[in-house]
Amino acid sequence: MSRSFDDDVILGKAYDGRLVRRLTVFVQPYARRLILALLLLLGAALAELAPPLLVQQAIDGPITAGNVAGLWPIFALYVAVLLASFGLRYAQNYIVQSIGQQVMLDMRVQIFRHIQQMSLSFFNRNPVGRLLTRITNDVDALNEFLTQGIVNILADMVTLIGILVVMFVLNWRLALLSTAVLPVLLIITSIYQRLMRATYRLVRQRLARINAYLNEQIGGVLVTQLFNREQQSQARFAGLSREYVDANLRSMTIFSIFMPTVSFMASLATALLLYGGGQGVLAGWASLGMLVAFVQYTERAFQPIRNLAERYTVLQAAMASAERVFGVLDTTQDVRDPARPQALPQPVRGEIVFDNVWFSYSGESQEPRTGKDVGAVGDVGAVQTTRQPDNPTSTFPQSPISNLQSPQEWVLRGINLRIPAGQAVAIVGATGAGKSSLVSLLARFYDIQRGSITLDGVDIRDLSQRELRRHVAAVPQDPVCFSGTIASNIRLHSDEISDEQMREAAEMVNAAAFIERLPGGYNADVRERGANLSIGQRQLLAFARAIAFNPEVLLILDEATSSVDTATEGLIQEALERMLHGRTSIVIAHRLSTIRHVDRIVVLHKGQVVEDGTHDELLALRGYYHRLYTLQFAEQGVAP
Repeated sequence: MSRSFDDDVILGKAYDGRLVRRLTVFVQPYARRLILALLLLLGAALAELAPPLLVQQAIDGPITAGNVAGLWPIFALYVAVLLASFGLRYAQNYIVQSIGQQVMLDMRVQIFRHIQQMSLSFFNRNPVGRLLTRITNDVDALNEFLTQGIVNILADMVTLIGILVVMFVLNWRLALLSTAVLPVLLIITSIYQRLMRATYRLVRQRLARINAYLNEQIGGVLVTQLFNREQQSQARFAGLSREYVDANLRSMTIFSIFMPTVSFMASLATALLLYGGGQGVLAGWASLGMLVAFVQYTERAFQPIRNLAERYTVLQAAMASAERVFGVLDTTQDVRDPARPQALPQPVRGEIVFDNVWFSYSGESQEPRTGKDVGAVGDVGAVQTTRQPDNPTSTFPQSPISNLQSPQEWVLRGINLRIPAGQAVAIVGATGAGKSSLVSLLARFYDIQRGSITLDGVDIRDLSQRELRRHVAAVPQDPVCFSGTIASNIRLHSDEISDEQMREAAEMVNAAAFIERLPGGYNADVRERGANLSIGQRQLLAFARAIAFNPEVLLILDEATSSVDTATEGLIQEALERMLHGRTSIVIAHRLSTIRHVDRIVVLHKGQVVEDGTHDELLALRGYYHRLYTLQFAEQGVAP
């Protein structure tokens, strides 16, 4: 459980120049505005150096001479410097913040675009919560680094260097007295950073455990309540929260020691300055006004040091967030479009051929597509066989019903299947036979490792994914609905689907009746994930969506009537018959009684086609299909 968020633990450098250079790519479009902000920052830093000098001039001049009238010009200049500093800081902060917001927008859009282009295997490896964190929390951390971290650190550095330069220019002896404690303070700061680095990692680890536990417990609250485990769940959460509090308290303890230490060192520096500077005033190598100015400069010099220490954790979080964000952006697609995509012959008919298809989820590299890799395609209605691969050392099985397992853990092994245009085919088999994998490959959610899948004679790997999915639509078992309206869920915001086409699609799949009863009809609100619709209504909406896009090939990815009542099941079955008529269709079915209307049934067993024919033909064979059919009706307590 605690390892679900291990990637959120800070393990990298506190400052990584490589990552900062990559971040500059997002800042480059706003380089002119950033340069202006830096110039304003430099002006503000220089303006803030003037007040102590004006104090020196006032003390050593008009005040020492008893000339009250001489104070007014200095006072006016002092106020003008303060106003100038305020204006410069305001303009600089506004520009930097606006750049930060724009960079956040660009970064989030680019991450989202990249994620949407990723293959389905990417989402199998990366939980949704982790990807959401990349787009939200990690981008926020980078924005804080840009607007509050690096800019303010730069401002503090400019201020500190400016103060030191002015001090040494004015009086090097007083400057040495003021900076005498800096070496000790640098050692203390270095120790503080190392301690905070370890503590910050501990805080992140324990926060990750809380996040993982909350994700599990909120998602599984039904089980917790069903077995009366609320108290145990609360006790476990309280323990994790206590560990998190302890880590934060440790961090606060270190910080609480460090900040008074810096204040003490600042006071010690001031005391040394007053003691040595006082003697200098008496000896004549320093004036009283200069001593007062140095006291102010010394106090101001320690503030950037405090700020730099406080922003250390901002640097840590930003570098870790940058590492994770670029980790997502650097992830390449498993399924890629060809350099020169081919076009399908027009009009698209929808003939599908699986030719010696081998597939594994283990991510084995795809072998070259050559003539030798292509096996013979079996005839329609015949039991398919698998040709032995040319490689004599291959671990591929030699028989279509072989139980041998290759090291690659093949999910599909030597599939040969031709589906003529307009034919409706049902894929059946036991759990794990490879049914869903077969249709997922046709939509090219994954790429095969061997063989070929063609649509109207064109290998689908030679088509762009966009072109392929213009002609292939899928309806999952758990239909996906988006927040919006009924119309937006059917159209998916497509401008190519007219109101008339949308309504015709809804009527065709028996969805129009329930839609027209909703308040607002096709403009009725749909909540997130379709929470205000029943399972059957969401299924009918998914059917209407598929038909509205008018694909030549339709994939029903799983049993569409597995979670609905009898009346809705009847509507869905009628809708299915209408959808499949005259359209190349592949239906995965668990309840065999629902697929009698298809033209053909293909039986998969352990990733291979073992039977192929009509319902009556397969029952007459008394093989795998007959066994599945008999067992299913025996479980239902009726005769087949």
